[in-house]
Amino acid sequence: MKSDAPEPKTIDEYTAAFPPGVRKVLEEVRRTIREAAPEAGEAIRYRMPTFTLDGNLVHFAAYARHVGFYPTPSAIEKFGRELSAWKGAKGSVQFPLDEPMPLALIGRIVRFRVKEQLERAKAKRKGKPTASKR
Repeated sequence: MKSDAPEPKTIDEYTAAFPPGVRKVLEEVRRTIREAAPEAGEAIRYRMPTFTLDGNLVHFAAYARHVGFYPTPSAIEKFGRELSAWKGAKGSVQFPLDEPMPLALIGRIVRFRVKEQLERAKAKRKGKPTASKR
């Protein structure tokens, strides 16, 4: 997506800005996330498709040569061994567009994030510190 393009308001608008091949990959990633987190909401945050569940769950975005997937540092750490085949950072991983998307792995990561978010929300309601605050 061009940086000077108007900011999309929905994930559909976001994906529509890409060529058909990239759009297909983005739709596969979206469908995988939706299947792993059917109760999650959809939004655009930071100009990226975002799934929400008691806060941001995961983000993803298309670039010239890869799809960036942003599941938070805790998920990157938890799945570090499996993600080591791809370039990444503290809270992100890059999946090249010229390789098959690891959809099963993305689904497992999203399910982990759902569990993490629900536990965090439950602890917050009870007034207890979350694991990340200990």
